[in-house]
Amino acid sequence: MAGALDGVRVVDITNVFMGPSATQMLADLGADVIKVESPDGDVVRSIGPQGEQKMGPLYLGLNRNKRSVVLDLKQAAGREALLRLAETADVLTYNVRPAAMQRLRLAYEDLVAVNPRLIYVGMFGFSQRGRYAPQAAFDDLIQAACALPQAVALGSGDIPRYLPITIADRSVGLYAFGVICAALYARERTGQGQRVDVPMFETLLPSILGDHLYGQTFVPPQGDFGYPRLLSAERRPYQTRDGYVCCLIYTDAHWKTFLRVIGKPELFDTDPRFASITTRTAHITELYGMVADELRQRTTAQWQALLREADIPVFPMHTFDSLLEDPHLADIGFFSEQAHPAVGTIRSMAVPSEWHGTPPAPPTPAPQLGEHSREVLAEAGYDPAAIDALFASGASACPARRRA
Repeated sequence: MAGALDGVRVVDITNVFMGPSATQMLADLGADVIKVESPDGDVVRSIGPQGEQKMGPLYLGLNRNKRSVVLDLKQAAGREALLRLAETADVLTYNVRPAAMQRLRLAYEDLVAVNPRLIYVGMFGFSQRGRYAPQAAFDDLIQAACALPQAVALGSGDIPRYLPITIADRSVGLYAFGVICAALYARERTGQGQRVDVPMFETLLPSILGDHLYGQTFVPPQGDFGYPRLLSAERRPYQTRDGYVCCLIYTDAHWKTFLRVIGKPELFDTDPRFASITTRTAHITELYGMVADELRQRTTAQWQALLREADIPVFPMHTFDSLLEDPHLADIGFFSEQAHPAVGTIRSMAVPSEWHGTPPAPPTPAPQLGEHSREVLAEAGYDPAAIDALFASGASACPARRRA
């Protein structure tokens, strides 16, 4: 086997971040992911360097191990070709609103008519059972809907801000990956495909409120919202004499050892704030402030040596630059250079899971727009003349390959 999901075929009509992140995880583990794109291609292709060639860095990082076929789903011939692909697929994924799939006549009922075993997975903004169902959604909007900017503001003392990563898209993509694998397992037991909805709002919300529902967990409430440790303005990388270091002093043993390291062991028994994790949490900003004052007194290397010896979790703060030089990542070959036929040499990141029975095959580079249109359509049963007719009508395309 070339991976745990070898033999699974996915028709992927998602774009941007959320859906492609889920399907790349499937592709990394051996699934045959057929990326169906409009004649203009996934919009992320055009972001950043090489964007004018529709091979930008964000696209390259989300679409390895896939095949690209161009289909204009608004044309009858393009829709018909998608249905032909779905006949032999195990999974179909999309991330537009369900109403758009209805307008294209590609709703679950349309697809299950050609393949009853199909797992039909939608990733979109909101559950279709509530009043927000028709609304559009993007990562920023879902972060705001889940109160994440408020949590950032409470923790920083600044104005509400979004996290500078596509946390909603990528978290929902990761959840959708798990859902798809679970649905495949369920089909093995039942023989039946099914429709699965993965709404962004409802998927991200437990991650936020799981930490911050806090006293409002109880009815009636036994306190306010917000886990104090996470919202403390002092919960941050600590400045040292020559940089920044991160350490987590959390358990009774951690605090007792840290106080001994800084020469104040008596505080653990005499200061009531250290009595338990409950009292420490109630006074966490004061205690973290004390830690910050102490860590300014020595270098990062000194603190790493002291805290590791004390068995307190510690790690220096990386920058984007230093991450590329991390020795542990070098040990495991996490970053590699790969020759891409269209854009030259690119830097790739490894599949993070390490398999000892069905390891993933070496990666293939993210495809050029329509690179595999002809071969995918041939696999669906189209003869060369029919494929040429699809190209001539604009319902499909197979542009000449661009060489770096």
